[in-house]
Amino acid sequence: LQEEPKSKSKICANVFCGAGRECAVTEKGEPSCLCIEQCKPHKRPVCGSNGKTYLNHCELHRDACLTGSKIQVDYDGHCKERKSENPAASPVVCYQSDRDELRRRIIQWLEAEIVPDGWFSKGSNYSEVLDKYFKSFDGGDSRLDSNEFLKFVEQNETAINITTYVDQETNKLLRGLCVDALIELSDENADWKLSFNEFLKCLNPSFNPPEKKCALEDETYEDGAETQVECNRCVCACGNWVCTAMTCEGRYNLQRAGASRKLQRKFCLLVVARRWVSGPVTSIPSSSES
Repeated sequence: LQEEPKSKSKICANVFCGAGRECAVTEKGEPSCLCIEQCKPHKRPVCGSNGKTYLNHCELHRDACLTGSKIQVDYDGHCKERKSENPAASPVVCYQSDRDELRRRIIQWLEAEIVPDGWFSKGSNYSEVLDKYFKSFDGGDSRLDSNEFLKFVEQNETAINITTYVDQETNKLLRGLCVDALIELSDENADWKLSFNEFLKCLNPSFNPPEKKCALEDETYEDGAETQVECNRCVCACGNWVCTAMTCEGRYNLQRAGASRKLQRKFCLLVVARRWVSGPVTSIPSSSES
């Protein structure tokens, strides 16, 4: 007699996966621990040891699993602004985890608007839902720029409710930066505008965004890596080095700080390559996809 396939609950009954992970069944019918696909949406904010606010404990541990980082709960509630002993301020950046979280929420919202065909009425599939929003926000030119994309995203409160920072103005800037990062995912002709096909690719649930790294002096750096030039701090975010652009003692005296020539040249480019600005912040692409 052929054995009946075991249910997931039986296969995973004695498997402990740890925080941020859950048991899944492989094609061979074996248990495997994977990052939690989706946490329950209950609000119980916690501050992580990385200085980032999470909606609840599950979201913190899920992010740690997805990014391969060691993140612990620092304390309950939203993160408080820390006064750094280092005089260099950190730029506001959209990390890959922020970009992917915003994308996940948008897709979840859009999928909820799919209407199946009825007996006497035609429903709407995912592509048609996207087409409806695209035509509502493209300004009539069949192209969606970052401001139009942001207006589209702001139609859903859950999608835009990213509260990484304490003050709302900074979180608003973060949303704009993450919208730029989403556009960059599928902007094939690099015009900072998405055609409908590019828009569809960007928000295609089966599309897996590539992990981008930052390059500097023949080395690659993971998302979140930091370096410093004089009083300015640079952070690797979504494949770009993003730097503050503060004047150090009245001028950019990079040579005195012993900065490498390659970093000096990059940093000088940073000063003129601004897109989103909150105070003096700027970025240039220097990515290598893994």
